Amino acid sequence: MNPITPEKNKLGFIGVGYMGQPIARRLLESGFKLTAYDRDRSKAQELIRYGGAVAESVAELSSSCHVVLSCLPTDEAVLNIYRGPDGAFANAHRGSVVIDMSTVYPETSQTISRLGSERGVEVLDVTISGSTPAAEQGQLTLFGGGEQRCFDAAESIFRAIARKWFYLGPSGSGATMKLVVNSLLGIGMQAIAEAVALGEKAGLDRSRLLDVLSQTAVVAPAQVGKLQRAMIGDYSPQFPLRLMNKDFGLILNLAAAVGARMPAAVTAFEVNARQLDQGNEQDFSAVILQMEEQAHLGSSDKGRTRVRAASTKK
Repeated sequence: MNPITPEKNKLGFIGVGYMGQPIARRLLESGFKLTAYDRDRSKAQELIRYGGAVAESVAELSSSCHVVLSCLPTDEAVLNIYRGPDGAFANAHRGSVVIDMSTVYPETSQTISRLGSERGVEVLDVTISGSTPAAEQGQLTLFGGGEQRCFDAAESIFRAIARKWFYLGPSGSGATMKLVVNSLLGIGMQAIAEAVALGEKAGLDRSRLLDVLSQTAVVAPAQVGKLQRAMIGDYSPQFPLRLMNKDFGLILNLAAAVGARMPAAVTAFEVNARQLDQGNEQDFSAVILQMEEQAHLGSSDKGRTRVRAASTKK
């Protein structure tokens, strides 16, 4: 398969939300010609200032591009975009390439790969690790599934948006790896939330606790920024709580399907869901607030509760 290049290949991008927007912008800045489609037309129009074009429909976009990328929030959205007479596959040229970057169940990736094959379209599931700032800086990590020759041909796209990219295996492998990674992401944030609540309940100053914790070796680089934002009460979404909640559902479905036990993930899912029930659009790090609430740490007593050492009479 010939390499995909800015000089020879026109890109289409479906879904320009939290992650799709900065990824599409990076591709435009790297010299690719790109047309965008989003149900919210205003999101697609934001790319015009960077040299992008806007399609009126999925059919229009897929019929005019060599490579279609998608970054969508749910399995249902992915399937709806690609299936049917008005979908991407029905209107794509034979020999074109689809790169779906959505976090979905592996079986969904396998389904669109099969549907693409029936239309003569190559399909890759190339999932994303990294939040909005990483996407803006071209510092994402990518996990690929599908035919390796096709994955290798898309290197110029990956180079524009990521610092690392890995081929994992056949269709669905990229989606599976993303769920593995996000299980660590979600459980790790839950562990941090519990540790923060413990420290506050034991009397540590909240700001100092978060600052010191962010400088320890046990906190991953991706979580450092979350702690720094929590210090100033900033839980605006970089990776929305609702998407982490959706991913926990996919993770636990996969675990059930393959017979893997994930008790920590079950608990983290429950806490995530409880915070989501409050109805605000927040970052997934807002589970810190939930654990503070469960520890009865109100604004008046955060960092002030003291632990008395229990004396034991013998």
